[in-house]
Amino acid sequence: MQQTLPLKKAALIVLMILVIDQALKLWIKTSFYMGESHAIFGQWFLLHFTENEGMAFGMKLGGNYGKLLLSLFRIGAVIIIAFWLYRVTRKGANNLLILCISLILAGALGNIIDSAFYGVIFNESSYMQIATIFPAEGGYGTLLHGKVVEMLYFPIIESHYPAWMPMWGGEEFIFFRPVFNIADSSITTGVLILIFFQKKVFESTAANTIPATDPAS
Repeated sequence: MQQTLPLKKAALIVLMILVIDQALKLWIKTSFYMGESHAIFGQWFLLHFTENEGMAFGMKLGGNYGKLLLSLFRIGAVIIIAFWLYRVTRKGANNLLILCISLILAGALGNIIDSAFYGVIFNESSYMQIATIFPAEGGYGTLLHGKVVEMLYFPIIESHYPAWMPMWGGEEFIFFRPVFNIADSSITTGVLILIFFQKKVFESTAANTIPATDPAS
């Protein structure tokens, strides 16, 4: 039986990702104007500051009450994921499953910190103003009504749809268009590993948690 990743090491993975995610967000938030971009590797990898007002890809959910509901849902999801991580480490799940859950938990926590507290501790970022932390006039929002900071942008392909194409003909085409953060990357990586390696993850876990049968018994 393989050695299982213990809960302390899983917690360390979560903490490391969380620190990197928040450090980058704090730097971007207090150093960039809204919409400001800086090329890192040519024009296919940029730091581009934007904020997510609600759900993924900039979608919103029913104004302020929707935002509150979304924040509470995220908190509930994190509690469930954290309990799941605790259970699988205690039950002897394999390292790959524990790693995936740790990545998902770290990413969820990283974005919850933004939506829960950033509205209270920062003033508004704009095209004319860089935000400051703990401003004298107070934050731009209230508890659980903050915006998620996004900055990783990979416009690897920039072109236009063919003119003959219905609906989108002649319009700009960018791949990859969404702007995201370390927390989003962590969640996506964890989920993709679970999807593409689910047989290995869950079969190995079942084998580790079923006690061996003594042939002589």
